[in-house]
Amino acid sequence: MKTTFRLLSLLLAVLLLAAFAGPKLRKMPVGKNITVGVPDGFQPLPDDGIAAKYPAPRKPLAVFSNPSGRVDLSVTQKPTTFSSRDYGLLLKIYKASIQNMYSKVQFLREDIRTVNKRDYVALEFVSTVTDNRRGGNLAPIRKYQFVQYAIEGDQLYVFTFVAPAEEQPQWQPIAQAVMASIVMK
Repeated sequence: MKTTFRLLSLLLAVLLLAAFAGPKLRKMPVGKNITVGVPDGFQPLPDDGIAAKYPAPRKPLAVFSNPSGRVDLSVTQKPTTFSSRDYGLLLKIYKASIQNMYSKVQFLREDIRTVNKRDYVALEFVSTVTDNRRGGNLAPIRKYQFVQYAIEGDQLYVFTFVAPAEEQPQWQPIAQAVMASIVMK
């Protein structure tokens, strides 16, 4: 009886630890001296897929998508004249820019945080875009987003995790783990 009880207790402890373990991430190199944890099942988008989904003059360093293509993790790099001493100002600028980009924004996090010995500007939010055209009747588009910005030299790096807002409970812990996994050397 004691042995059975001990076995059941041990099994219960293992199950509880497994239930509270963080999401499974694969460390992937992105660009020069950068690694990021990519969720299991996410695959890199090929160049033509990136061009179709992210049309911009400056192509992202990498984009990873889940099998349905509804959830993305992207890493971009662009020149900047700001330095890491400007993070307080950048937080205000990026927050205002995000508020102007969408019809409605609910911020969940807006701070400067340290991850793996490096500071980042972090903005986590749910955005809504509504159809404001006269006679427009498209349903609002809502997205859960977690964005982290870092400056290295004269380059700004932007790490973005985007998922449908209705899937936020599923993806938020994964997005937070991804952002906590970033290593820049």
